[in-house]
Amino acid sequence: MTVLLKRTGVEMSGEEVFLPRIRRLAAVSSVALGVIWLLAAETTPSHHPAIDAALFAGWITMPTVLWGSIRRPSIRPLVFIPSALVTLGLAALCVTSLPESMVARTGWVLVTGGILLGGVLGGWFWFRWFPVPASLDYPFSPGRWALIWLHVAMIVAGLALVSLAWMFR
Repeated sequence: MTVLLKRTGVEMSGEEVFLPRIRRLAAVSSVALGVIWLLAAETTPSHHPAIDAALFAGWITMPTVLWGSIRRPSIRPLVFIPSALVTLGLAALCVTSLPESMVARTGWVLVTGGILLGGVLGGWFWFRWFPVPASLDYPFSPGRWALIWLHVAMIVAGLALVSLAWMFR
């Protein structure tokens, strides 16, 4: 547990320079995780209630933790919990409940890959599970932004594919 809660860097601090990113993450997760939950419920043929529960709980708790951490940065490490819920829910969806449509299947794999990438980036940069090279240590470095954009692009592209398959079913 000590490794999980090791806090170094601005990501886990209350420094003003990082608060706009926390606010943006809270707002985006409020919408994106809700869309993921809704689309999972609507597009997967035999989704398990545990998958629905994990995605729903992740949707509710991620923005809650992020918004709460603005005033109390000490709770920010709790983002690990909703992150794990969503990641595990999507992994289970991909293993057990993918739709027949190849477009929707591809979309869910992209969404899951994007969420997994986001989890790895969070573990790397926020929790410092791996050494962070100097070129990526600054939260607003071009390299970090490139990785963040890849994470976002995978999720958005995946959600677009799932949505298209759903609309034209």
